Amino acid sequence: MDKRILLHVCCGPCAITTVMRLREMGYEVTAWFMNPNIQPLAEYLRRREALEQCAARLNMPVIWEDAAWDITAWLRQVAGVQDVAPRRCELCCDMRMEAAWAKARELGFPAFSSSLLYSRYQPHEAIRRKGEQLAARPGGPAFVYRDFREDWQRGIDLSKAWELYRQPYCGCVYSEAERYGKKLRRLMAPSEKK
Repeated sequence: MDKRILLHVCCGPCAITTVMRLREMGYEVTAWFMNPNIQPLAEYLRRREALEQCAARLNMPVIWEDAAWDITAWLRQVAGVQDVAPRRCELCCDMRMEAAWAKARELGFPAFSSSLLYSRYQPHEAIRRKGEQLAARPGGPAFVYRDFREDWQRGIDLSKAWELYRQPYCGCVYSEAERYGKKLRRLMAPSEKK
């Protein structure tokens, strides 16, 4: 039985325990880094480097889809839903799951999954639903589902021990704005009282 799996990977820290669990399940994991949502480019490159370090520690092959990083195209795809965080996030995850399914099919992998299923901050059920919908298409790879969130703290601890870059926001410009917007509002609050 062919146990190769193409794992869409969003970052090094989310990959660690996801890869370990998949290997425990008997899978031969190849990571696939394709994340056009990560902005700015400097952030994308930091996350790419963290995955390189993670892959070296795990002795895991990685396929780099750097040509997919296109800020203009990604912004156009989420236009109209950018102010609605749950829907925007689902759309972004759907796009990456769709691309992972297509890449696995193109490369002849019998299965695919995503490290997005590790994060407590991603729309878990939407990712699962999309993976299952894609797997139902004829002639394509199977979707391997597991709730990797059970290893949340272990992944954090290992990423810190391995000194991997740990990102402070999901990756898109909207999540970065939300993160810093809260800080800005706190800073502005005292001046508004005057």
